[in-house]
Amino acid sequence: MRRFSIAVAAAVTLGVALSSVPAQAHAGRPSPGLAHCTADTCHFDVPPGTYDVRVVVGGKTASATSISGESRRSLLPETAAPAGERITRSFTVNVRTPEGEPTGPEGTPGLDLRIGGSAPALAGIRVTRARHARQIFLVGDSTVCDQPGDPYSGWGQQLPQYLRKGVSVANYADSGESTVSYLGNPQLWATVRPLIRPGDLVLVQLAHNDKTTDEATYRANLETLVAGVRERGGQPVLVTPIVRRWFSSDGTLNNGTALLVNGLGVDHPAVIRSVAAAREVPLIDLTAKTKALVESLGVEGSKALYLTNEARDNTHTSVRGATAYAGLVRDELVTRHLVPKGTVRVG
Repeated sequence: MRRFSIAVAAAVTLGVALSSVPAQAHAGRPSPGLAHCTADTCHFDVPPGTYDVRVVVGGKTASATSISGESRRSLLPETAAPAGERITRSFTVNVRTPEGEPTGPEGTPGLDLRIGGSAPALAGIRVTRARHARQIFLVGDSTVCDQPGDPYSGWGQQLPQYLRKGVSVANYADSGESTVSYLGNPQLWATVRPLIRPGDLVLVQLAHNDKTTDEATYRANLETLVAGVRERGGQPVLVTPIVRRWFSSDGTLNNGTALLVNGLGVDHPAVIRSVAAAREVPLIDLTAKTKALVESLGVEGSKALYLTNEARDNTHTSVRGATAYAGLVRDELVTRHLVPKGTVRVG
């Protein structure tokens, strides 16, 4: 059974800002705002927007606390605190409606956080509206999106845990979308594009569902997305798709199914690389990165990254796989100087 303690909950001020009060200042009586947190959740009645969250974890005994929120987004990786010590961490979170996939259910209003970990202990929390946060928008499919239920997870769902205060992830990836449907659905690109501000990053990974898209159309759609981001003052980043776990007899992924070559012979990663070079767009070659990782783990070891055992699914990732792939994206964002190193959690 997990140990859990809440030393502090947040108090609402003017419906937007929430602040923490040290538990020791209220020894012997409940902390103010305790009604906002239960044993393992906290709810803050805030409108859609971007919020900075400052948490203090730790307690009298050794603890290990993680935080997720909204539609199963990982916001803070498990953080260990020795007995009697407190550790402060901060992150920035995007609150929106719908809170998960753009074409999915609206979810619950406000900001919902879930306290987890092997020995969770929340000692303080403060939520304030972010004033100068930079957004990382994600445009993608089911391998990227905020998946609504276990055991599925998109890499975009795991990316927030690698970011510190000042950068948030606005994940507008949606299951089943191709470049054609993403551009054509008013809930998707027509909704995302007006939200982009100068300096925001927009990561685009669309390929898995472009099974019947010809090369000219696919290329044109990518160029339309790039142009739309730049017109808003944002920074487009093209991302090649994660591989399917489909091994050839020689133990490699050197086949069209694994490497996203569609039935018309369109090599999606190759087209993405070509558009990135022609339009001078930063490229994250996630196809190459995930191929190397899957092949290094082998036929058996790589099953844990996907839902092979759970659902005979070699396209969609488990939490473990999505976390590993989000780490690859994090590394590329730093290497290519797309985000300041100080805003990224390493290791």
